[in-house]
Amino acid sequence: MKARELKELSNEQLQEKLSQLTLDLFNNRFSAKTGNNVEKPVAMRSIRKDIARIKTILTERAKA
Repeated sequence: MKARELKELSNEQLQEKLSQLTLDLFNNRFSAKTGNNVEKPVAMRSIRKDIARIKTILTERAKA
């Protein structure tokens, strides 16, 4: 997701999205470590970046 799209969401929606992405990242890491083929290895990188974007937006809002 783009940062512009994320800024339009409310804090509750961002928290929900953050927990969903964290769970997805966990599942991808778990399947990679157990030897299963990961569907999209690049997806883990994009998930991590989305998590960072969400955390940044939440921090900016908390400081404001």
